[in-house]
Amino acid sequence: MKPVTRRTFGRGMVAALALGGLRPTSVHAQAAPDLTARESLHQLAPATYPQTQVWGYDGTVPGPVIRLPQGGRLTRRFVNELPQAGTIHWHGIRIDNAMDGVPGLTQDAVAPGETFQYDFTVPDAGTYWYHPHNRSYEQMARGLSGALIVEEADGGPEVDSDEVLLLDDWRLTEEGQIAGGFGNMHDWAHAGRIGNWITVNGTPEWHRSVQQHSRHRLRLVNTANARIFTLEAQGLAGWVVALDGMPLDAPQPLGRLVLAPAQRADIIVDVTADIGEEAFLVSFERDGGYAIASFDVTAAARSERLGTPAPLAPNPVPQLGRLEDARTAKLLMEGGAMGRMSGAMMGGRMMGMRDMAGAGKVWAFNGMADMPEQPLVTAERGESVRIEITNDTAWPHAMHLHGHHFRRIAADGTAGALRDTLLMDRGETAEIAFVADNPGDWLLHCHMLEHSAGGMMTWLRVV
Repeated sequence: MKPVTRRTFGRGMVAALALGGLRPTSVHAQAAPDLTARESLHQLAPATYPQTQVWGYDGTVPGPVIRLPQGGRLTRRFVNELPQAGTIHWHGIRIDNAMDGVPGLTQDAVAPGETFQYDFTVPDAGTYWYHPHNRSYEQMARGLSGALIVEEADGGPEVDSDEVLLLDDWRLTEEGQIAGGFGNMHDWAHAGRIGNWITVNGTPEWHRSVQQHSRHRLRLVNTANARIFTLEAQGLAGWVVALDGMPLDAPQPLGRLVLAPAQRADIIVDVTADIGEEAFLVSFERDGGYAIASFDVTAAARSERLGTPAPLAPNPVPQLGRLEDARTAKLLMEGGAMGRMSGAMMGGRMMGMRDMAGAGKVWAFNGMADMPEQPLVTAERGESVRIEITNDTAWPHAMHLHGHHFRRIAADGTAGALRDTLLMDRGETAEIAFVADNPGDWLLHCHMLEHSAGGMMTWLRVV
């Protein structure tokens, strides 16, 4: 039985309405030199509803897809036409620290009506994205995000199409507008702001016409505030070839795929559904699976499937040194609802959970709910660093390190795939390791955006 092709998330919202042919709004082309954050209207809900007031880069949801060759130079003047200060963080790109877009750490926030020039080279091929880093929990929930694609120097794999799919969820009212409550302590202390309406590239029914046995590269990006997507392909068979922009050593068979907020996966799939049928990308929720993207099979591209694709060319990420010689640090994650933390340091003094919540903080790293004055670790450039992270909370967290990619180190000492964001379940301890090759002050935080704003932020220094 094939899955339902839409999902009713809001109580009473769009429950009995057809979804009426909405199309993606991504711009699959080089963006203009300016990248302007501004208010606009977008048809998120079905056509029988009014357009939703959103915030978008260049007024689109998602923002323009920016494509560059590996080693190319990105130059964009960020223009802020919003009523709040903002920045752009270029997520996953190992760039100069001054271009990382973190207010108070790498630059000042750009005030309404002001501009900032971003100018950097892109060393690594892969799937990346951009989003604000000031009041991210609100600005991203209103629509601010876009894809940054760095194309392989060798042209990449042979495919019939290369699709960028930005997965997002929205909390909409019954009138189809973005709900408020961005400082809701329930969201901050629990799983984060989980939406009631899922879209792919800004539409709830993304679809493409394809041919049987055609081959497609799907670049999946989780841009949601807090939702963890559990995905499966139906009528499509293939491989995972890259995670968080970084190629795997060898393509891995595609099974059920979990994407935490900010994580990406490049998959290469062949259409195995019969002509006249549909293939699906399915998102699994508590009550079952729902198609969030569909592929109409209209003809045959070839008589049989192609063979296993070759691995993508590796990016120039430095190899880990001897882990026994690495600089080490520990990070304890505490707080939140149903947690055991009774209080943490804030403003130079110990505060209980009630007072912390009154100040907008409900989480702590190493007993500190503020952004600490001292870095978690200071490393010399080129040094290997190991960080042991313990999630002593009742909730999962997506830990994102800026400016670097890391590997998870297994109990037997083996190193996993390169990532920039690690999903950690409650009660879990994990160790990550990386080469501190990028000088500057770099943020380490939970990418469940309400958790980050609620205290889950620290930083590292590479000198």
